[in-house]
Parts: sequence; structure tokens; C-alpha cells
Amino acid sequence: MKNFFLFIGLLWSMFVFSQNEQLAQNYLDRGEFDKAVVIYEDLIKIQPNNYQYFQKQVLCYQQLKQFDKAETLIQSKLARTKLPNLYIELGYNFQLQKKQDKANSNYNAALEKIAENPNNVYTIARDFEQKVLVEQAIQAYTLGIKSNPNLNFDYQIALLQGQLGKLELMTDKLLDYSFANPTNLPMVQNQLVRFMMEDSQKTFTEYVKKALLLRTQKNQELFWNQFMSWFFVQQKEYGKAFIQEKAIFKRNPDNFYNIINLAKLAIDDKENDTAREILDFILLNTQDLELQMQAHYQLASMDIDKASAKEYPAIKTKLELLLKQYGISPYSLNLQILTAHFNAFYLKDLASAKTILTRALELPLNNYQKAEVKIELADVLLLDEKFNQAIIYYAQVEDDLENDAVAHEASLKMAKASYFKGDFEWAQKQFKVLKSSTSQLIANDAMELFLLISDNTVEDSTQVALKKFSKADFLAYQNKDKEAMQQFKAVLEQHKGQSIEDVTLLRIGKLYEKEHDFVQALANFQEIIDKHPESIYLDEALFFAAEIYRRDLQDVEKAKANYEKIIFSHPDSIYFVEARNNFRKLRGDANL
Repeated sequence: MKNFFLFIGLLWSMFVFSQNEQLAQNYLDRGEFDKAVVIYEDLIKIQPNNYQYFQKQVLCYQQLKQFDKAETLIQSKLARTKLPNLYIELGYNFQLQKKQDKANSNYNAALEKIAENPNNVYTIARDFEQKVLVEQAIQAYTLGIKSNPNLNFDYQIALLQGQLGKLELMTDKLLDYSFANPTNLPMVQNQLVRFMMEDSQKTFTEYVKKALLLRTQKNQELFWNQFMSWFFVQQKEYGKAFIQEKAIFKRNPDNFYNIINLAKLAIDDKENDTAREILDFILLNTQDLELQMQAHYQLASMDIDKASAKEYPAIKTKLELLLKQYGISPYSLNLQILTAHFNAFYLKDLASAKTILTRALELPLNNYQKAEVKIELADVLLLDEKFNQAIIYYAQVEDDLENDAVAHEASLKMAKASYFKGDFEWAQKQFKVLKSSTSQLIANDAMELFLLISDNTVEDSTQVALKKFSKADFLAYQNKDKEAMQQFKAVLEQHKGQSIEDVTLLRIGKLYEKEHDFVQALANFQEIIDKHPESIYLDEALFFAAEIYRRDLQDVEKAKANYEKIIFSHPDSIYFVEARNNFRKLRGDANL
């Protein structure tokens, strides 16, 4: 029983101690130093060797301008422990009192301890850095290397030079350090990216480029070509990065992965000309069947995206030849799905698409491959207005890959199918859940459709306009662009002034853009900008207009004006990052 009560007493003491520590930290965080210091004085009596309590007690005294108490505390600890970094604490206490001579004297005393024992450099340099005593930290690292040549602090010294604003010196030191220590290359590149992102005048970025070019020209090591390629990728200059990668490939043909990666980056950023050049290079230089198929797949996808109806027969023949060449197997699954999609959505050959996909499901596929096929088959069934059958396949994917990103995609498509069908109540429930998806794209799509249904149900409980609008949306999904345009225009004419007007203008604008009628597309986007300043679609109208001005009309000033409105007025827009990058690119910035 006695031991039991002793145990309870110890637990209680530990609990009280922990509570006091947390209370002191809370006071410190709130700037109530007079209250915090009282608790730390008690805590340090219980744990006199706790260095954190000591530092926080010193901090409290200094914030309260009780420098004498701080000095006494530091001197006492120094006398007991002889820790060399305490000279920095003492010097900093004098510096706060503007007694710089005494501060420097103590800083020098700390530096002398490095000469006595080079291992002291770690704690002394660290403490100088923590107190932003950059010059002294550089001195400490330099003395450490001098005392023990086996030590290397080039990386630390380089970053400290950067803090002093000596960015060119920092860059040269970081580049040389990375060459000497290639395993630390990612660490160096992360630091360079950080400085490039903050480089509004692009001077730093230009110097990095210059420094890398000089090293590439003077040194034949592939390391510098790889670094140069990395730099161009950061600037989204994929063509220049490809030049470096080709140079690397000539000397090291086994190093093919970076070229494949570069193609993916160019495709993702819609740099189609560069992507096509890289993919053609891959096809010429690999015997890997899977890589060949992926290259053909990407090239065919780009062909389909920009094709006119008269080019469809040639694409159909190309896809059939590719399937014949590589055969029907799990390895050619992407080509099979692409062929089915093309047949259904472009050639309107639904029967052929269903046959291809049904046959694909008979192959030995993993769960993710099955999901890809089922989602495409459901898309085709939806195209054929087989709503219930489509929903069944989407639901199967949702069940098979529960909580996976692919399942969320299937859930969104299932909700959209119900929306197209006119079952707004059930679709609304699904969109409400999907608003919280971890995928930003899915969450944004769900939010947009959730608000579309909500806004147009409050104003019109019979949902007349919404039913017409969803029908037009479905026609657009079916690639029946002329019928969709007529239906959207009917909605606009019959429900002018209602809440559905702004989103209808947006849809009409996108259809005109698809037809390359940029004047009419811009007119619809501009009507949203001018007449619907509170619209949730305003950022989309601004972005789509900016893209037409930049990409199709080459009107730089108008593109910049629209991007700028997104940057300053819509920081929460999903288009914010892309708008900012395109704005900087048009302005001539190097750091994108």
C-alpha cells in the first residue's frame, strides 16, 4: 500500500510538472514574459541541467530588459559547465545592450574554442546561426575546416553567404559543392529553387543559368548537362532541356529515363510540339515494346485532340495498325482504351467501342486496369444514353477501389450521369460528398456542379432552366456541339436575367472556342466579366479569355490584363498558379 501511494505521488508530481511546463510555454508564446519567467525559475530548480529551460529563462529576462539577471544566470552556468557556446549567449546579452565591444570579445572567446577542439564547431556555429550572427557563423565554419581539413562545411557557408546577399558567391559554392558531393544534389537544387522563386528581378536565375553554362562548356562531365537540363525544366523550357538530354544520351545510351520523364512533363504542360519531338526520338532509340506503345499512345492522343473530321479515317487506320502490331494484351491496354474512345466519341461507332472494351475485360488485368476499362465502358454507355448501365459500371469501380482516387473519379462520373439524366436530388447528394475529395480537380468539379444545382433550385423550385441546361451539357458531352450550342442559346434566351445566365455564357464561350471562333468566344466571356462581377465563374471567364489572347491571338497586353485580374482579385482560384506563371512568362520573367 505504501508503494502504491508513493507511485501515485510520483505520477501526480510528473503531471503537475508537465502542466507547469506547458503553462510557461503558453505564456512565452503570448509574450507574457513576466509570468513565464516565474515558472521557469521554479522549473530550473527542479531540473538545473535542462538547457531548454535555461535558454527560455534567459530569453524572458532579456525580453523584460533584465540584462543583469540574464548575465548572472549565463555566468553561473558557464562557471559550472564550461560549455563554449555559452560565450555566444553572454556576447548576445551584451549586444542587446548595445555593448558591442564586450559582445565581440565573447564571440571571439567562443571562436577560440574551435581552435582548441575542432568538434566545438558544430554547437558554436549552430548557436551563431540561431541568433542570426551570420558573419560569426561563417568564421566558425571556416575555423573548423582550418582546424580539421577533413571537415566540410561548404554547403553551410554557401547558404550563409546567401543570407548576406552574396548570391553569386553562394551559387558558385553550391554548384561546386554539388559536383564534389553528388549525393547531396537534390538538397542543393531545393535551395536554388527557393531562391529562384523569390527572384522577382530574375537576376539570380540568370546568374544560375550563366554559371551552369560555363561549367557545361568547361567540363565534359555529364553531371553538368544533367544539372543544365534540370534548370531548363524548372523554367519549363522543355526544348532546351531536351537538347541537354540528347547530349547525355549520345554518351550514355542507358540513361533513357530522364527523356521519358521530360516527354511526360511537356505533355502535361501542353507543349505539344516539343513533346512530339521527344516522343519521336524515343521511338527511334528504344527497342522496349512498352515504351514504344506509350510513345505511340501519346502521339495518337495528341493527333486526336487537334484533328478535324476529315483526318479521322487516317487516325482510325493508324490505331488499327498499332493494335495489330502490338497485339491485344494487358501491355497494349492504353491503346485499346484510346481506340475505343476514338471510335465512340469521334466516329460514333458505339458498337465497336463496346466490343473492344468488353474483350479487354476478359484479359488478365489487375484491379486498376479493370477500373480503367470499366470507366471507359461506362463513359461509352453514357454516351449511348444507357444511364443505368453506365451507373452500374461506375459503382463497381467505386466498390472495387474504395477510397482510392480512381474510385473518387468514378463517383464523380456517376454523379454526373445522374445530373445528365435529370436526377438532380441524388446527384446533389453525391456532389456534396465529393466536395471534400483529396483530389483538387474532383473537389472543384463537384463544388461547381453542387452550386449549379443549388443556385438554380432556390430560384426555380421546378428546375425548368436547370433541366434544359443539363440537357445541353449532355449534348456537349456527346460531342454534338451544334445541338448543344442551340440548346444553350435557347436557355440564354428563355431564362435571361436568371441565375443560370452566367454559366450558360461560359458554356457557349467554350463551344465557340472549340470551333476556333475566338471573337464570339471572347464576347461571351467578356459578358460575364462586364455584367456578372459577382459570378463564381468570373475567374474562369478571365482565364479562358486570357488563354485565347495569349495562345491564339498573340495579344500579349490583353492576356496580361486578364491574368493580372485573377492574380490580384481571385487568389483562391484553381487557375491562380497557371495565371501567375503565364503572366510572368509574358512579362519576361525567367523564374516561372
